[in-house]
Amino acid sequence: MTTTVAPSPLTASDRCDRCGAQAYLRVHLASGSELMFCAHHAREHGEKLRTIAVNVHDETGKLIDPPATEVER
Repeated sequence: MTTTVAPSPLTASDRCDRCGAQAYLRVHLASGSELMFCAHHAREHGEKLRTIAVNVHDETGKLIDPPATEVER
């Protein structure tokens, strides 16, 4: 039996390893290490990252989703 654990969501405290901006991409490497990138650096290095990644957790879609609105009373 194989158990798959859902990745924890990225938060505002997760920062890009290149520039320190909020991270929207987490890359797990075979060594057990992980790298985090902002959307800009994820696009810039995306092709290379996908060749070395064991798993990629991509939340860049959060940047284009419309904001949640308050429920009207």
